[in-house]
This record gives sequence, C-alpha cells and structure tokens, in this order.
Amino acid sequence: MVKNIASACLDKSKKCLSEETAIHWLDAKLNGSKITFDEIEVQSNKIAAILENLGVESGDAVSIYLPRSPELIHSLFGIFKITSIGCILFSTFGETALLDRLEDSKTSVLITKKSLLNRVKKIADDLAELNTVLVVDIAEDMDDLFLSLPARIREAPETYEYKKEVDPETPAFYQYTSGSTGKPKGAVHVHAGIKAMLDSFQEVFGLSEDDRFWCTADPAWITGLVYGVIAPLALNIDQVQFAGGYYARSWLQILQDEKITVWYTAPTALRMMMKEDSALFEEYDLSSLKRIYSVGEPLNPEIIHWGRKVFKCELYDNYFQSETGSIMITNRPGYPVKPGSMGKPLSYIRAEILNDTFTPLGTSDQGHLCLQKGWPSMFRTYLNKDDLYNEKFSGDFYITGDLAYKDDEGYFWYVSRADDVINTAGHLVGPFEVESVLLEIEGVIDVAVIGAPDPILHQKIVAFLCLKNGLLWDKKLELDCRVSVSNRVSTTAVPQEFVVVDTIPKNKSGKILRRVLKARYLGEDPGDISTIEE
Repeated sequence: MVKNIASACLDKSKKCLSEETAIHWLDAKLNGSKITFDEIEVQSNKIAAILENLGVESGDAVSIYLPRSPELIHSLFGIFKITSIGCILFSTFGETALLDRLEDSKTSVLITKKSLLNRVKKIADDLAELNTVLVVDIAEDMDDLFLSLPARIREAPETYEYKKEVDPETPAFYQYTSGSTGKPKGAVHVHAGIKAMLDSFQEVFGLSEDDRFWCTADPAWITGLVYGVIAPLALNIDQVQFAGGYYARSWLQILQDEKITVWYTAPTALRMMMKEDSALFEEYDLSSLKRIYSVGEPLNPEIIHWGRKVFKCELYDNYFQSETGSIMITNRPGYPVKPGSMGKPLSYIRAEILNDTFTPLGTSDQGHLCLQKGWPSMFRTYLNKDDLYNEKFSGDFYITGDLAYKDDEGYFWYVSRADDVINTAGHLVGPFEVESVLLEIEGVIDVAVIGAPDPILHQKIVAFLCLKNGLLWDKKLELDCRVSVSNRVSTTAVPQEFVVVDTIPKNKSGKILRRVLKARYLGEDPGDISTIEE
C-alpha cells in the first residue's frame, strides 16, 4: 500500500502546520491572498462528498476544465480522495480538443466555469458518459446537466473519511500528450508515482527553509501538476502561484516583490523575455534569485548565456515527458552546466543511448534515448491504446522517441525527436543544433527548422525565423545565417530556404510543433492544433 496523493499532500500531523500557508496566491492583477492547508483539506472534503453523492465511483474519470484557480486545486484533491481519476484540461481548449479528451477518458463529471460553458454545450450531446457538469461560479442549477457547485458546497460536510492508503497501482490522473502525431494520448499515472515526484523535486531543486519557489506552469501540463501542485504541497514548500498569463513586467514584479529564490519556467518564456529591452530588467531588484530551472524543450546555449547575464544566476535545463511523470535527466547544483546539454540522469535513473536494434552505443554516438523501466512515476499505459503503449518499450527500456548522445563525462545532449531528423543528401541533421546557431545571430529572436521534400536532396532544410521588431530580412542577414551554420555545424546543415514568420507554433509546454510548420509550408492539413500556445 502507498499513501493516497491527497493524504501525502494534505495530512499534516501538527494543527499549527495545517493552518500554515500552503500557497501564496496571486490573481491576474497581482492581488495576493493565502491558501492554507486547512482550506484545501476542507474544500476538497466537500468536493469529494459532492462527487460521491453524484454517483462517482473509484476509477471513474472526472475532468477539470478551469483556468489556474483555487477551485482547480480543491477539485483535484477531492478527486484523489475518492480514488476517481483526475484529468486537468487547458482552459484554452476549444470544442474539438475537449471532445477528443472527454470522450476518450469517458468523463462522467466535468468541473468548469460559466465563461467556458458555450464550448461544453456544443459537444455535450456527443458525450455519452458525461452526466454532470459542475459549474464553479453559478449560484443555482441551470438544468439537470449543468449544476451549481457553490450551491452544493454550502451544504456539503467539512469532513470526509477516505482511504489514506491505496494499492500502489490505483490510477490517479490522466495526462494527455500534446498530440504531435495523431490524436492526443492519455498517459495513465498512479498514486505510487508520488515517490519519484518527491525524490526528483528534492534531488533537483534542493530547497532550504529560506527559499521561495515559483513554478509558472499550468497544472494542465505535467510540470505544473507535479512540480507546481503535488510535490510542493507534500514537501511543505514555500511557494507562489500566479493566475495570470505571461506579461514581462508582471513576472518581473513577482520575482522582485515575492523575493523568489528558485524559479521554474519554460524556454518559451525566457525567449519572450529576451525580446525585451535590456533596460527593463534594470528596473527590478532580482537579487533574491538563486537558480532558474527550465523544461519543455531544450534550452539553446544562447538563452543560458543571456540568462546568466540578466539574472546573475545559473540556469538549469532538465528533461522529462508526460509519460515519465517526473524529471529524468537534468542539470542541477553540484554539476557544472554545459550550455546546450540536458545534464545527467537522476541518481535512481538509468539512461542509455541505443541504436536501431536497441543495443548500447558508444560515447558521442547519436541514437535513441532510452530509460530503464521501473521508476515509480512511469506511466502505466495509454488509455484505450495498449498497442501504442507496447510500442514504447524494447526489453527493459522505455523508448522516449528522442535522439541524443552522451559525452565522455556522462552528460546527455539532445538532438531531436526521432521523427524530426532531416535526411538531406544522405546526411542526418538534427534541427536543434541548427536552431541554436541561428538563435545566436543578432536580431533573430526565435527559430524553427524542418525538413521538406526535395527531388534532389530527398529533404531540404527550411528555417523559419522570427526577427526583432523593425528588422528586415536582407541578403546580409541571410549570408550571416548561412555562414554561421556552415562554420558551426556543417555545410550540409545550411538551410536551403529561409522563411520569415511572425510566430513559431508551439504547444503549451513550449515544444515546437514542426509538423504544423511543415503542413503549413506544404499547404496540407496540420491535424490536431488544440495545444498550440496562443
């Protein structure tokens, strides 16, 4: 038996601890409030009782379709308490994305808010399993389907008896992948996974009592759920959460006023900050910052060099996936950072580079990044897609789908997704190394590289560039790009074509959606674009 995630996070042995602040909450306008462990305990008890009265049973799916909010957190722990299965959905999802996930998970109860109801209503008739929609901000029921959560909260008991220990393999939540190919897949995670979540948090972040932590990720993303909610609450971390979106001044204000010491964010956010005038950062006192961590896509070396200069602290890139449930490979204190490297595996993780027949490769040889099975937070299957799950394993190894290599000091270096490698004139080129070089060129603020069909080369390299405001593409800038790639990577890696765009399509974890770029370039249907970050 293992602790129910709700018990691990909320059960505090001392009454004074239960009354302590669990989260320093900032709304979108930076107004602050404090959420105590006691508040989360009581409100999640009420929601657990409400769900039980609605007929929700252990193993049933309950989805949360809310922006970042206390109601989202209360609902999540209420779901854990009755051992139903939580599924947090981005509040930016439209009808198609919602339908795909609610239908696949066979969601019986959806928790949402009034402003999102129009999207839900458009698909409700197509969801055979959906029998209740709890709305967090209406006073009275609308009809038999759309019910008022506040009306039920008022009548619900403050205490709720639940199983504090559960079978380790009890499903806890579904984490849908971004759907880079085909429809999104629901990775199934279990309550036993919390051990790796906590172990990784402690090994990577190494927080002391004097630290204040801020994870910017939405809880609908595995990073925000594990390292923004579950691990900080279970470990009594002094943390801040912000309900608003990205705005450079707001974020810098939070870093300054809340005296954040350890900041966990995404490369996309750091790239957006790189666009700002350097004078902006001088307006804020960021001296509290000790370390910055980043996840979602590889940190280009240029971002690390820029971040060290601006924030005057170290930036640590780390690597994991929705499927792994927690950090696998990372840069962290105690190891020198090699800009562009993923770092080293955690102490309990065995990572290997394997060839196409899944046998080990030597140092500096590029191959499939694979992880030995057995860490507690590893996903247990893809919901309704066991065949796809089985394809992710070879013997004792989980196949991440990423290409990488390992250097002679044990650092791992990301190359690309296995299906993103470009075969141009018989040479294999990883998009990331080309992008990293182009990003260092003055005036280039974002880059994505793809391979496109070519009758002579098999695939030609096409680079999509976002330029600094007011900068025009000209022959000199093109020459700078070509020469830099030729000198730094190889002559075969020089793009055959450059395309200037306003934005690069990325999902909400910051990963470049190359298939979308490729489809747009070729005039084809890009497929599922529900997770594109607007």
